[in-house]
Amino acid sequence: MRDIQITDNFDSGNITVLSINGAEALLAIRPDCEAGYYQWFHFRVSDAGGRRLVLHLTGLNGSAYPGGWHGYAAVVSEDNDSWTRADTVFDEALDNGTLTICYRPRGAVVWVAYFAPYSMQRHRNIVSLTAAAAGVEHRSLGVSIDGQSIDCLEMGHGPFQVWLYGRQHPGETKAGWWMEGALALLTDMSSAVAIKLRECCRFHVVPNVNPDGSRRGHLRTNAAGTDLNRAWATPTLERSPEILAVRGAMDVSGVDFAIDVHGEEEIAAVFLDGFEGIPSLHPNKQAEFARYVTALSELTNDFQTDLGYPADLPGSADLTISNNQVAERYGAVAMTLEMPFKDHEPCSDPVHGWSPSRSKQLGRDCLAALLGWLENAEV
Repeated sequence: MRDIQITDNFDSGNITVLSINGAEALLAIRPDCEAGYYQWFHFRVSDAGGRRLVLHLTGLNGSAYPGGWHGYAAVVSEDNDSWTRADTVFDEALDNGTLTICYRPRGAVVWVAYFAPYSMQRHRNIVSLTAAAAGVEHRSLGVSIDGQSIDCLEMGHGPFQVWLYGRQHPGETKAGWWMEGALALLTDMSSAVAIKLRECCRFHVVPNVNPDGSRRGHLRTNAAGTDLNRAWATPTLERSPEILAVRGAMDVSGVDFAIDVHGEEEIAAVFLDGFEGIPSLHPNKQAEFARYVTALSELTNDFQTDLGYPADLPGSADLTISNNQVAERYGAVAMTLEMPFKDHEPCSDPVHGWSPSRSKQLGRDCLAALLGWLENAEV
């Protein structure tokens, strides 16, 4: 039988074909341009003919998060819409770390990815759909190095300034799905949660801070090779215009509450990371963050508080990182939300693992928790 065909020549595609022999392939992930990060992969296999595919991704001991491959399963889709987990095994001793993905598609074509992709076309569709909703304003905060718009959707007429933003790390596509769920709720005028939130808050939603990295199939960086979530202290027009644009808009509006949405490679759980190490930490602000964490944990089983990053020591926070810079600069309750590439093990799903639908629901849940937090806050 003839060899399968593998391509990544599309939005967010990333793979290098080393060799193909029938239905078996030896592959490698292409690093971000101008940077050495690699973990994200996304490619299409055609001419599969219902054969059992055996796909070896090699050289993964040098990836950005080699510990993330243990217990991980790749996602596959035959309609480029519904994604499930494939049989996946990682052998760190084979060819400098090899992930072997085995899958027998029903038809001739299957898509394979690190997580369900969130394309720039889908981003544009959601931005257009949301911008057409009642009471929503759209503006471009600036443009990326490749000339793509940094889209911002604004709604609500309350005094409390809320910023929601994601995809600083473009390979963390679950942030796009989270934003889709959050925007669907905020524009649902049959929802009492949405109505109340828009009465007391002004929302500024930036669904994709890094459109260039998203389209190029990067894991962590923009077109200049800059990790945007390490550029918040001193962003520049040459290296990080996306952060210069977002932070400049924040300077004008101020920020009271912020969620920066990410994905976590190694920890198999959803969690929040706070700002306890910033120089100007006020105990009341830390207590408000803790209260939000409690509100979210009481609302959904797809969130937990046992696993997460270790807390920063007093005064040791890295102010190049978004949530620390925003908390320090504006006195905001600012946090990083992490969703897993594996699964939320306290409430696991063996077929889908963590998924787009769970990401979207978590976006809705985070806003419902915000409303409960506001109704009991002294703000």
